[in-house]
Amino acid sequence: MNAPLRINEALLIADRAFKPFQCVAWAQDGNGELSLTVIDRTNTRIGRKQISSTTYSDPAQLEDLLNQARSELSSEGYALQSWAMPK
Repeated sequence: MNAPLRINEALLIADRAFKPFQCVAWAQDGNGELSLTVIDRTNTRIGRKQISSTTYSDPAQLEDLLNQARSELSSEGYALQSWAMPK
């Protein structure tokens, strides 16, 4: 996957990256950033990342950021399903 990602594509990819948890995302007011929050089954926030438009539109940068966030959650004891960036 080398073409720039649209925001909806990036959101779908991010959602799948944090299963079995839920990833809630929203666009920041006019600055082009996304805010991603990962919540557990009790609606407790377990992770949060701000993503610039240049990061979420670039598949390689998005993959790196999502892998970093997954690693942080895993190190805190959260068990994530296996995931790979779509090709």
